[in-house]
Amino acid sequence: MKDLTARQRQVLLLVANGNTNAQIAAWLHVSVHTVAEILTAAYRRLGASDRAQAVAIALAVGELGVHQIHIPDQQRDAA
Repeated sequence: MKDLTARQRQVLLLVANGNTNAQIAAWLHVSVHTVAEILTAAYRRLGASDRAQAVAIALAVGELGVHQIHIPDQQRDAA
């Protein structure tokens, strides 16, 4: 497995925090298609088949840190 690029890591972190491709595209000032391409490349590098698996693998191999994922206040209060 190859390491993620900085951009792939950034986009995957935004995914891990619950953002849609459209939200990520708006945030980064790129097209939704570009976000999809970045994610597809990240999936390939991680050996993942979807968003959830990519986030899980990235956490497991240290590409993302659990401390970088923010729990929404409503879920935190319910826990």
